[in-house]
Parts: sequence; structure tokens; C-alpha cells
Amino acid sequence: MNSTLSLRILVVTNILPAPDAPHLGRFVEQQIKALRRTGLELDVLYVNRRVEGMRAYASLPAMLRKAVDRFKPHLIHVMYGGIMSRIVTQVVQDRPVMVTFHGSDLLGQPYERPIRRFLAAGGVLASRQAARQCDGIVVVAGHLIARLPREIPQSRIRVIPCGIDLELFKSMNQDRCREQLGWAKDVFHIIFQATGDPVKRPELASAAVDRLREQGVNVELHYLRSVEYEQVPVWLNAGDTLLVTSYHEGSPTIVKESLACDLPIVSVPVGDIPRMIQGLKGCHLSAADAVELAAKLQEVRMHPTRISGGTRVHEFSVAHSARTLNHFYKELLRRWVGGEDESVQVLPPDNRCGQNCS
Repeated sequence: MNSTLSLRILVVTNILPAPDAPHLGRFVEQQIKALRRTGLELDVLYVNRRVEGMRAYASLPAMLRKAVDRFKPHLIHVMYGGIMSRIVTQVVQDRPVMVTFHGSDLLGQPYERPIRRFLAAGGVLASRQAARQCDGIVVVAGHLIARLPREIPQSRIRVIPCGIDLELFKSMNQDRCREQLGWAKDVFHIIFQATGDPVKRPELASAAVDRLREQGVNVELHYLRSVEYEQVPVWLNAGDTLLVTSYHEGSPTIVKESLACDLPIVSVPVGDIPRMIQGLKGCHLSAADAVELAAKLQEVRMHPTRISGGTRVHEFSVAHSARTLNHFYKELLRRWVGGEDESVQVLPPDNRCGQNCS
């Protein structure tokens, strides 16, 4: 492989934004754009599972072979687990395959309706089968490693969270943001990401806020849903705190975005949130209990301040994630060609990013 040629990566994913679902897979879209800025050639094979349902997977093998023949990628990166990842690892045998697991594809959906639980359990089984067959594994949070088959060597696994756009998510003037949204200044504003998924436990968030109201707090719970992407930073800067009550998470993007906006966070200990907010004054962990959550929220209200989230968001930037993935691609390609081929060069991470990596 000539080092003067750009590496060609075929991305296979079933989650990307759509006109009627602008927030779906936004983190995947951002990652693809950032990877291109590192100098990689990327082609995307989109499996429209949301519209076509399970039928989308029936045509995937033929679509995949056609994409490989046309684009001739050096490596294939499947950006989500489940049945899609299993099909790709079964079909592609002549070049390395990497799979990124995001959370539910390894954890399932135990709090959904029975049919959804059953389908999700099948997806978890398919994810584990794909993990055994693929050449490289990315998990977005360290706790997901325990859900992989035990026999997989650690050398094949990397923890690489999906990054965020630090040019968009940054600290802004709170009063101006509230004025833009029409939010009152003398109200305690709590933001909760509502996706319609019961795993988020909106009923627990609502119960905690009810406790505050019983204590006489003038509080408003804002459900972050169907908000234009470019408006999300305005919400996070207008709010007083982000509340997270999920049963389980991988590496929630909304928490990283809140950190970038210096928004205090109150959360149950879920996913990699404890690591992300550890030691940050103004952020609090709580048991999944409405009374304790209300007490932590009250503490934020009584000591209003913006956190120093900007001190640790570099590792959560989309550019940092892309550079780390770029290195892992080249490491996998070296292994594929026998481990000694120095024509697959791992360039210094900032060599080709320029100003776009900030």
C-alpha cells in the first residue's frame, strides 16, 4: 500500500439525520465529516432501517458487495452493532472490518415493550457474533467492554467516545440565550433530553422536579426534543442544569455538549458520566431516587455557577476522536498486511488537520 495514497474507508451505518428525524445519528454524521478532515477518503453505505424496517438488511449483502467493488476500500468501518454488523463481518472476508458499539447494541433495551426487548436481545446476540469476527472493535465507553465476549483480546479493542463540535458547543451569555428562547430570568431552568425512549426515565426526572415545586422552588423542566441542532447550544447555555436519569447509557453526547457549554450536570451514575464529571465543582451524582435528585438540584440552585467544563472537553472533541480513529485504522491495516509493512504510515495526529481540528 503506497503511503502517498489516501486511505479509503467505507462507512456502513443505519443511523443518520433525515428531514423528519434531524437528530438521529447526528454524532455519526459529525464523525464522518471529521474523519474526512483528517485526509481520509470516506464513502458511506446507509442502511435505511428506520424507513424500511428489517427488510433493509435483506438487501445489505448485495449493496455491500457493490459498494466494495466500486469504492475498493482499504478498510470497512461499521458504525453501529446489531444485525448490520453481523452481516458485514460475514460478507467481507478480504479486508479488515472495524465495528463501533454505542450502547444499546450491547446492552439491549430491557425497559421497552416485550417485542422491542425481544428484537433488541437479538441485536445484542448479533453484536457479540460480529465482535468475534471483526478485526477491530471500538466502544464509546469503557464499561461496554464487559459486554463483549471475554475471549476477545484487549489489543483489538479501543475506547473512543464520539466527539462533539467545539466550534458550535461553547459557553455563551446566559441572559442573552434566555432572552432568545423567551425563558424567564427568575426561574430555575432544568434541561432533560427527551427521546421517547423509556430508558431515559422521564418519569423519574418529573418526580424530582415535583419535589422541588413542593419545596416552593419556581422551576421549569424543559424537554429537549425536536430542537434544531444549531439551537441546542442556546438551550444548554440558557439552562441552569442538565438532569440525567437514564437506566443505562453508553457515552451520552448531550453530557459532553453540556460540559462544553459549562452547564452544571446532575445525573445518576450511568454510562461514562461519572468519569466525565468527576471532580467538577457544580456537578453532582445521585442515586436514582426523586428525593435525592431533588436535593442535588436544590444544591445547584442554591450555589448558581457555571462549571469549568471547558477544561476537559478536548478529549471529547470530534477532531480528537477522528484522529484517534485514524490511528486505529492504520494500526489494523498494518496487522492485516503482516505487521511489518511500514508503507502504511501512522502520521502525527495533527499533520493533516489544520485549523479544522480545533
